[in-house]
Amino acid sequence: MKFIVSSSYLLKQLQVLGSVINSSNTLPILDNFLFELDKKSLTVSSSDLETTMSATLDIESTDIGSVAVPAKLLLDILKTFPEQPLTFTVEDNNTIEISSNSGKYAIAYAPGEEFPKSVQLVDPSSTLVPAEVLATAISKTIFAAGNDDLRPVMSGVFFQFSPEGLIFVATDAHKLVKYARTDVKASQVADFIMPKKPLNILKSILGASDAEVKIDYNDANATFSFENYVLTCRLIDGKYPNYEAVIPKENPNKLLIDRTQFYNSVRRVAIFSNKTTHQIRLRIAGAELNISAEDIDYSNKAEERLTCDYQGDDIQIGFNSRFLLEMLSNLQSDEIQLEMSMPNRAGILTPVDGLDEGETITMLVMPVMINN
Repeated sequence: MKFIVSSSYLLKQLQVLGSVINSSNTLPILDNFLFELDKKSLTVSSSDLETTMSATLDIESTDIGSVAVPAKLLLDILKTFPEQPLTFTVEDNNTIEISSNSGKYAIAYAPGEEFPKSVQLVDPSSTLVPAEVLATAISKTIFAAGNDDLRPVMSGVFFQFSPEGLIFVATDAHKLVKYARTDVKASQVADFIMPKKPLNILKSILGASDAEVKIDYNDANATFSFENYVLTCRLIDGKYPNYEAVIPKENPNKLLIDRTQFYNSVRRVAIFSNKTTHQIRLRIAGAELNISAEDIDYSNKAEERLTCDYQGDDIQIGFNSRFLLEMLSNLQSDEIQLEMSMPNRAGILTPVDGLDEGETITMLVMPVMINN
């Protein structure tokens, strides 16, 4: 079995697939890339059993066969080559020989049959989503997903598809983000919870793509196919919490403010907050927003005043500055609106401008109790 491929083209594809491989695998075979050659097309796959990803490359060959090649070794050598054609030849002595312009390199390989087979979805439902929409949906929500192993359903992003549109939700019980699109629709109602790892991989490669992503899904697995990639992952099992129930409907107090100005102010004041609670205090009265923080243990405190557009009763409310900063940095709008009802009810952050037609983002942050 022999094939010729461009070094930089192969490296670019393998770096994407390499992000699937765990640093410590229970099965040694998972430290490899699976190369499956079928004449002029080479399919390279990587897996951690939960997530499997493959890329199909155009190469020069007339052979058929499969081998598993050590991933780290192959990536390390490819990174050192300038752009040139490389010839891969599978020898009889269980090594694969790589010939470049300057030399020859032999790597021991494992039989391709040992590599775990990718899950084939039986009778899946499918939806087409533009890559840009999916990339935006992931980056706007994934930061709000939790890391708690005891609540696995909250450690992923909830996908909710319907003929009315698509909704993506993430929450860790302290903050919640709901990203909705009414301009992209699914043919039937479906919902599933996607783990973070495959979403981070998708986010990194979808950004530059203008393709359509075909999402196939059933109760246990989902497959994302676009361009020359196919990513299959196991879904998180369980029922997602009723997120609509925690979004307060009546919020009479509305604050409009410049996002960058608010972000910078919170960032400065937060430096003086308590290092365990990260608590900052917002006091709003008339057209003035007062942001303050205090660390009593070290006698550090800070206070800033901003002018804002506010409608509602005077209010004093505490937030964890880390959550607030995370949300503000994930919005792109010039102006944001913060809606509140009471100091012990969640605040709702929404962008005022900079959204596409049919796009809505709702961010919810739980308050922290203020000690007077």
